[in-house]
Amino acid sequence: MCPPARTATLIGMTNDMQRTDTTRTTARRTARAITIAGAVAGALLLWVVNDPWAGIDLTVRQGDTTQHIDPPAVAVAALVAGLAAWGLLALLERTVGHPVRTFRIIALIVLALSLVGPLGSGVGTSSRLVLLGMHLTVGAALIIGLPGRRNCR
Repeated sequence: MCPPARTATLIGMTNDMQRTDTTRTTARRTARAITIAGAVAGALLLWVVNDPWAGIDLTVRQGDTTQHIDPPAVAVAALVAGLAAWGLLALLERTVGHPVRTFRIIALIVLALSLVGPLGSGVGTSSRLVLLGMHLTVGAALIIGLPGRRNCR
């Protein structure tokens, strides 16, 4: 449900509108930063529940060697994905007519492509499933959370 429309009087309209725009921009940035932090936290939570607690060894194949997935790798990967998504959304908001729809289409395609990594390089079924869960958690948080609430105009 949309909030009631605000009407401004001619006297003082410019100052009120500038203040409102600044407040909206700050609120949007804060919400997007919190969304990215939530995506990182979600991925780390999955790591904590599955690697140390459940004893699933999260490893991936890289050529002839295997690499254990540790918390810094999880956090950095989720943070990089979040910042890239934010940058894409900001670019689309300035260049296309329907930025949220375009962002979600692009993000869903990128998420689907990112699932190839865990499927192809995860060592063992459990490791693959947890890594897929991490990708889906971060992807869902960013796709749903970054655009925020739609304008009601």
